[in-house]
Order: sequence, then C-alpha cells, then structure tokens
Amino acid sequence: MIYLTKLGGKQFLLNEEQIESVSQSPDTIIVLSNGHSYIVQESMDEIMEEIIKFNRNSRRIASRRSDNSDLQ
Repeated sequence: MIYLTKLGGKQFLLNEEQIESVSQSPDTIIVLSNGHSYIVQESMDEIMEEIIKFNRNSRRIASRRSDNSDLQ
C-alpha cells in the first residue's frame, strides 16, 4: 500500500496493485481496476517512486522471511 494525498489534503493508503492507470493533465488522476478514480496531489513520477519503494520493501521482507524459515 502507498500513501497518497487527496486534493483537500487528506492522506490515504491505496493498494498499488489495484491501479489500472495514472494520468496527469494538470491534476493527477488514478483509475483503479474496479473503475473507481482518485484525484491526488502527487505527480505521476512521485506515485511511480512510491510504488517502486513499496515493491522493494516487500521483496526485502519476503526474502528475510524465506531466509529465516530455512533456519528452522
């Protein structure tokens, strides 16, 4: 999940796996696979960076769990 900010300033978490598309013109609009959409303050580049960071952390955690299960 990634943190995003609605135009009114309210932060929320979004499951990045549900993102179907992101566009910017000038507002950034996220469309989810279920058809819901959000207008957010973050740019497309910022959203991409957050997704990359989340995925890196997820893989790192999964790798640690795998390494620890080998020890048992």
